[in-house]
This record gives sequence, C-alpha cells and structure tokens, in this order.
Amino acid sequence: MSSTRYLRKPEWLKVKLPTSKCFSQTRKLLADLNLNTVCQGARCPNIFECFSKKTATFLILGKFCTRNCAFCNIEHNKPEPVDLEEPVRVVEAVKRLQLEYVVITSVTRDDLPDGGASQFKKVIELLKQNLNVRVEVLIPDFKGSYEALKIVLDAKPNVLNHNVETVPSLYRKIRPQADFEQSLLLLKRTKNYNSQIKTKSGLMLGLGETKTEVIEVLEKLVEVRCDLVTLGQYLQPSRNHYPVKRYVHPDEFLEFKQIGEQMGLKVFSGPFVRSSYHAADWV
Repeated sequence: MSSTRYLRKPEWLKVKLPTSKCFSQTRKLLADLNLNTVCQGARCPNIFECFSKKTATFLILGKFCTRNCAFCNIEHNKPEPVDLEEPVRVVEAVKRLQLEYVVITSVTRDDLPDGGASQFKKVIELLKQNLNVRVEVLIPDFKGSYEALKIVLDAKPNVLNHNVETVPSLYRKIRPQADFEQSLLLLKRTKNYNSQIKTKSGLMLGLGETKTEVIEVLEKLVEVRCDLVTLGQYLQPSRNHYPVKRYVHPDEFLEFKQIGEQMGLKVFSGPFVRSSYHAADWV
C-alpha cells in the first residue's frame, strides 16, 4: 500500500538515539541466542530506550507471519518450523538480562493446528519454573479457537494481552484477516476462564478513526471486563504500509486516558505507547 501524501512528523514524535552501551549489549545478547524481538521486527520507536534499559519483548515462533496486516512491519512469508529449543533460549535471555517482568509475543501462525499456543505454554512454564518472574503474553486470535486459548491460560500467565488494534470500521483495510468481535470474545473468555489473570488490549490512533469510535471501543472493552488498555500513535513502517491519516496530539491522548479511566479501565495513553512499553510499571 502506498500514498502520495505524507504527513510531517510533529516535534513530540522525535526520538533520541541511544547513548548507552547497554543498547548494543542487549542487541548482541539476543543475536547470540538467536532470538527475535517485536522491537526489531516491528520497527518500534522505543527500541533505543528499551534495549538501553536491557529489556525487550520476545517474539517467538519465528520471524515470518502468516498474515499481512496493513499496519505491521513483521514480514509476511512462509513460516519457519517451530523451534522446540526456543523456550529454553528465552529463559536464558531473561536470566542474563535479569528481568523481573517478561513480555512474550509471537507472529501469527495460522498454519499450526493450535496457532502456536503450545509454544506459548512451554515458554510460560519454563520461565515460572526456573525464574522468579511475572509473565505477560501478547497473543494472536488463534482463529477464534477456545481450545488454543485454554492451552495458554492453563500455564497461568500474569497478564493476557490481545490487541483489537483499531476500530471496527477500519478492520477491512487495516486487519482484514481478523474480526473485531472475535477479539472481544477472546478477552471475555479469558476472564470467564480465570478471573485472576489480568486482561489487556490496545489500539493504534491516527488511522482515520473518529473520537466517537474510540470511545465506543473503550466501552466494548469494559463490557468484556478488560483491565488494561494501551493507546498509541500509529507510525507508518514504510511507504508500502497504510499511511498515517493524522498525528494525534498528546492532549488528546490524555483526554482518552481520562475517558477510559472514568469507565473503570486502567489506561496507558500517549504517542509512543505500545503494547509492552513500560509494561512492568503499570500492572
């Protein structure tokens, strides 16, 4: 996807380059252990800050996605075989980085019978057996499979995150292989299955949604008893991705935070907010 109109980034979206040697140390450690991160794969603007603080969001099940969403920089390609030793290497990385809070996500693996749920389960269990850590998982929709979802939930992650990503009216353009109601159902099923697990979801703003639509999504998340919500600015990864329609001012992010919290949600909202950004600080 391309566009002839490109918006100039405002001052509040300028990113400082790393000055800490910890940035390169973190990157080397991950490379040495042959581990992928969504920080790198999705070209997250916070990578310099997070790597410099010796933290990362681990991307399991390979680096190729079976879906091709218009907003995402993760490469769409034929998926790789499941690496059965990957969970062990994740544990080693967490140990070396001395993390106390770990975020695990994955590419979408529609080619696998359980969507990769078993690999999530193995990573969670190994982390909890070997290290004193809290674990958050950011999972795909597993094509609506309740059985796959229960595999992950039975490993008892501390937080189950699944992003609705955008408002329903934009799904056909932004997330054509997903379904808004199916994503809501995943969050609802999680709470019904184990109410002790915190649920979390997130939206990107600046894709062409209206204020009313964002508020309606927040209301829907309240209905399924979602605990935590992230709101961040969409940034176009390349000229082939869906274009930014608008840069949302920080004051608007603050307003959405206030609206969501009045509904009873815990909201982390701002231009640079991403699903796992500062995740340990607000759970």
